Amino acid sequence: MRQELVARQLDEQITGRYPVGQRLRILDAGMGQGTQALRLARAGHTVTGLESDPELLQTARESLATEPAGIRERVRLIQGDGRETGVHFLPGSFDVVLCHGVIMYADEPDALLAGLARMLAPGGLLSLVVRNAEALAMRPGLAGDWSGALAAFDSDVYTDDNGTKVRADRLDVLTMTLAGIAAPLHAWYGVRVFTEDLPADAGLPAAEELERLLAAEDRAGRTEPYRRVAGLLHLCGVRG
Repeated sequence: MRQELVARQLDEQITGRYPVGQRLRILDAGMGQGTQALRLARAGHTVTGLESDPELLQTARESLATEPAGIRERVRLIQGDGRETGVHFLPGSFDVVLCHGVIMYADEPDALLAGLARMLAPGGLLSLVVRNAEALAMRPGLAGDWSGALAAFDSDVYTDDNGTKVRADRLDVLTMTLAGIAAPLHAWYGVRVFTEDLPADAGLPAAEELERLLAAEDRAGRTEPYRRVAGLLHLCGVRG
């Protein structure tokens, strides 16, 4: 669900910035299992995936191995941390940089984002997916956990599905951060407005119902006031 919604939003931003058919240079920093990286490679782009977790990197390699040769040739996978971009690449090497679900685990997120912004060519797109700190009370509140909801109002920390306490971010703070690293906010979306409290192992509905669900989530994610209570935020900055 999350990957599909983010993909739709990202494609909208790419289509709005670049001519149809242009092969872009894309960096996916903290690519995880490579879902977005492989999808973008299938769309014709040249993609570099950077991942520090060896198990996730191996999963991405195995998925890539099943793709046709033409797609495999467009993908480069590197084991490394998003903070190490200056070691692997020259400034301005990419048209699009993805950093999805990463900065909540970063000790110094501002430094990480500044390094990623330097990798962008002028006019390049920085795509971030973060946990929405302004909506942390929604999940416990809807579950009837009133103590948890009250505590969440003043917190920028949440517990992920693995039981790890990690950071959440606020739109106004990230807006200032993006301006400060010369990649000011261009557009933003909410992700998972209605489905944030579903369990991680919940199955998908039938195809027709799934499409209606995605349509509702997609519209809510770009509509006030709904997008402000989404579990995740998708921010898109543009390099000046």
